[in-house]
Amino acid sequence: MEDSELDSGLLGIHLSSDAEDGADNKSAAADVEAERAARVAQTEEAFQAVKKSYRVKVENGEIWSTIRLPLGPRRISKPEAQALLHAVEELYFFRRYAEGAAFVRRVLDDCGGGAPGLDVETRDLLRYYEKRCVEKDEAQKTNPNST
Repeated sequence: MEDSELDSGLLGIHLSSDAEDGADNKSAAADVEAERAARVAQTEEAFQAVKKSYRVKVENGEIWSTIRLPLGPRRISKPEAQALLHAVEELYFFRRYAEGAAFVRRVLDDCGGGAPGLDVETRDLLRYYEKRCVEKDEAQKTNPNST
């Protein structure tokens, strides 16, 4: 075997001692801890200001009313898509099935008929919730005591 084959790096494995590994791990751990401390650093004054202005957000079946429609044929961002899903999920949870189905229909219609701006997964989930809401609404109308 030639020396050039050994220097090719194909099977060039660097073995380190335990002392080197320990030093590298301590250094990496210190870097991670320093980065975390910088990320969560906040003065007491800043904390008290946030605490004073903080108000608990209570979700009570009205997320849908905070969504501005029409969304249009533009690409819908991930946070907007999540808000759409949360809105219909909340209506479903509160057994407001007819409203949930109507909301999904409005979203899909407002997005250009097939919701081209929504990603496929979100569009499919919205259609799934619409189907479930329609089924539950019909069941609720035929037997109001069941859910």
